[in-house]
Amino acid sequence: MKSDTTHTHVLRLAHPPIPVVRIGIIGLGNRGLLTLQRYLLQDGVEIKALCEIREGNLAKGQQILTEAHRPQTKGYTGTDGWRLLCEQPDIDLILICTDWQTHTSIATYAMTCGKHVGIEVPAATSVEECWLLVDTAEQTRRHCIMLENCCYDPFALNTLQLSSEGVLGEIMHTEGAYIHDLRHVYFADENTGGYHNNWGKRHCMEHTGNPYPTHGLGPICQLLAIHRMDRMTHLVSMSTAQAGLTTYAERLYGTESAEAKEVYKLGDMNTTLIQTERGKSILLQYSTTLPRPYSRLQTISGTRGFAQKYPVPSLFIDEEHQEALTGEALESYLASHPHPFLKIAEEGKKRGATNLMNYTMDYRLIDCLRQGLPLDMDVYDAAEWSCITELSEHSILLGHVPVEIPDFTRGAWKGERSS
Repeated sequence: MKSDTTHTHVLRLAHPPIPVVRIGIIGLGNRGLLTLQRYLLQDGVEIKALCEIREGNLAKGQQILTEAHRPQTKGYTGTDGWRLLCEQPDIDLILICTDWQTHTSIATYAMTCGKHVGIEVPAATSVEECWLLVDTAEQTRRHCIMLENCCYDPFALNTLQLSSEGVLGEIMHTEGAYIHDLRHVYFADENTGGYHNNWGKRHCMEHTGNPYPTHGLGPICQLLAIHRMDRMTHLVSMSTAQAGLTTYAERLYGTESAEAKEVYKLGDMNTTLIQTERGKSILLQYSTTLPRPYSRLQTISGTRGFAQKYPVPSLFIDEEHQEALTGEALESYLASHPHPFLKIAEEGKKRGATNLMNYTMDYRLIDCLRQGLPLDMDVYDAAEWSCITELSEHSILLGHVPVEIPDFTRGAWKGERSS
């Protein structure tokens, strides 16, 4: 629930520069080990500690440091290892790469220990957890960023630049999604790419709604300047029944198998509609249990133009184009409106980064900390984008009714709008 305690907002929060950012990483599963490798590509960082409940994965992390010709570092394991890492004094930034259900508890404890935190998506799984993140960030005056890499997708950056230049006019409607066939992951062992203790599959059994809204929503909220010039006010959500996982299990294990008889609350497709205070609309979709091509939609409709990334990147500017630009014509047009962050991706490519969205995100986080600048994303972004998980489920369970979205800035965004 929303805290009654008086707080001072952390919009545009900045700290004194940190010349060398000392990092601790909690969680060394698939994402955590990749995160460790990624930050070894960044200048001005030191890996000061690693934490993982599986000692074998902790050893993998130390081996990555050795292979990169870096010294092995302090290692923590066991159920309380993460607390000990948070308490270690020579750490500035903690990166949290654990399962969804533990993100908020670790992040809030880390902030109370004086650490800045970067949380893998989603940052929280309930509105109450979102308020905990906001309250703790405001109380401790520490950075709390959700590591939403899709905000650094080149097409997202390009269209953000076009929007800032007024090329698309006023953005009125947007569409985002996370459509990704993950059926094989839900049934896989963690050693072959599945989730530790099958926590992802359990979530499908226990919840409906949109459990992973931030990949589609993050770039949209930056386009619409959510909690800067506007805010999301309410949503309506609905989901289909679940048949995809059952059908997949029947094919893998047989119709009489225990796996084929498991029951899931998560629908095969969730569609959530969101309204903003300024009358803009957002369509958000989620589907991970059907055989569909990957898509995040990334669709933008403005008063002067239209852009979309999926299924085919295209752009149409009213009174400028007679038909939508695609292919080389689109690339040429976007190159004439470059977003400055795209230069970071070019540097990442030279350094051997395999995912340029991640590289750009990591670079911006470290660079802002080193320069003492506000971060590109703040705790209010983390809360606003993550709260859709529980609110979409509420809307469905209440009969697809409108549900209010909290103002996590407690009205402070209005000052940003007028400034």
